[in-house]
Amino acid sequence: MEIIVILGVIALIAVFFVAQYNRLIRLNISVNEAWAQIEVQLKRRADLIPNLVETVKG
Repeated sequence: MEIIVILGVIALIAVFFVAQYNRLIRLNISVNEAWAQIEVQLKRRADLIPNLVETVKG
């Protein structure tokens, strides 16, 4: 009986750590997607600056 309780506790701890690991992976993916969006906007802004300069000159 004591062995079953110990194995149950170990199983619960393992499930907890697996769930936390999966959560961290999901959060990491979300952060990477957010940075990708920021990079897209920065590139877009950098591409618009020469057009704006040309418009002001002309």
